Amino acid sequence: MRRSPGCRWPAHLLPKRLNETLAVKGGQKAVTYPASKHNQSSRWPLFGEAEEKAVLQVVRKPSYGPIGLLESDWKEYFKVPYVKAHYNGTSALASMFFALDLPPGSEIMVPSYTFFATIVPMRLFGLVPVFVDINPRTLNFDLEDAKKRLTKNTKAIIPVHWMGLPCEMDHICDWAKEKGLIVLEDAAHAHGTRLKDKLMGTWSRMSIFSYQCSKPLPAIEGGMGMYQTQEDFDRATTFGHYKVPGVAKDSPYHKYVGSGLGLKLRMHPMAAALARCQLQVLDKRNAMITAQIRRLNEQIVQLPGLYDQAPRPDMQRLYYAWNALFIDEAEAGMSREACVKALQAEGVRARAQFYTLQHKLPLYSEGQWWHHKPLIPELPGSDKANATTISLPVFTSEHPELIDQYVKAFQKVWAHRKELGKA
Repeated sequence: MRRSPGCRWPAHLLPKRLNETLAVKGGQKAVTYPASKHNQSSRWPLFGEAEEKAVLQVVRKPSYGPIGLLESDWKEYFKVPYVKAHYNGTSALASMFFALDLPPGSEIMVPSYTFFATIVPMRLFGLVPVFVDINPRTLNFDLEDAKKRLTKNTKAIIPVHWMGLPCEMDHICDWAKEKGLIVLEDAAHAHGTRLKDKLMGTWSRMSIFSYQCSKPLPAIEGGMGMYQTQEDFDRATTFGHYKVPGVAKDSPYHKYVGSGLGLKLRMHPMAAALARCQLQVLDKRNAMITAQIRRLNEQIVQLPGLYDQAPRPDMQRLYYAWNALFIDEAEAGMSREACVKALQAEGVRARAQFYTLQHKLPLYSEGQWWHHKPLIPELPGSDKANATTISLPVFTSEHPELIDQYVKAFQKVWAHRKELGKA
């Protein structure tokens, strides 16, 4: 857990690390772990014998059967009434926006600090994104900023659970209910995460997951839509599945069997076979990876001016892609640039993390693509995140010696932060 406001780095370590010359000044590196093992520590995706057998089975007996089996497994895991596998998370998002059946010009609140797919498909249905800031210490949806951007045209809200940290859906849902807003979830990073023991993806009317190769549950490509009502399921399914599987016979969309509404977004059965295998080990692997990161972070966030993307006590998060840290340069006494340079010299695979902000891209300022051109706001929290984030690797297997060396490297750099701050 994050340190209390008065807590400081243990003073007894200071003299020891001060006597060690920084690698950036010609000293010995703190991280001496063999390069091959260092590479292996963050290997992803993790496919093994089970995945090989599942894919081989599809090759030997080609069919679409694995898709239906994955959908059944998914419904059982999440305890939701309706799911539909899609070609990828982007197509699941597009189908979800179509399922909303909102009039053109309707606004949907969404963070700018996200992948394009959370936003761009809105334009296909005349929907307008309202860019909302993030909390620069969580990288998640800032509800207080959203409250300032509400208009009479706002109809829905779609938080993104960034890098596996759940958004505060309890507070978001309470406010949305008060204002009559539809709640959606982009859970592309949040497979198996929970708030108050409730799975992410089940807090909302509709949600999506991604199985792209880098995601916490990788199937190389693929996506899943989850729906709480038959009506949403029917409409989303008809948009992207010409056979309209699962649509009720008394549904107004049943008549479109054989044509759908123009797209074919069916998941590949090999991806479904991979995803089924990955789902079986999801919780165990999430717990193992999280334990590695917490072992590291809980030690290094004791250093002055260093913070992490810490969860609330009632959240169960996961980590993937990168472990986000945040530096307060004034408190740390050195710049992010100097810090990262020194850490890299010590052998830490750190970098100054910058993530593309959607609202700053040309697409959103060109009116021809939108029913109403989106407003381009100032989002200081998103800018601050890009100015203060340091990313580390996610350790996907147990390497306690490497973690200990990372801790030593951080302690060493912080012991010399005054000289680094003057450089």
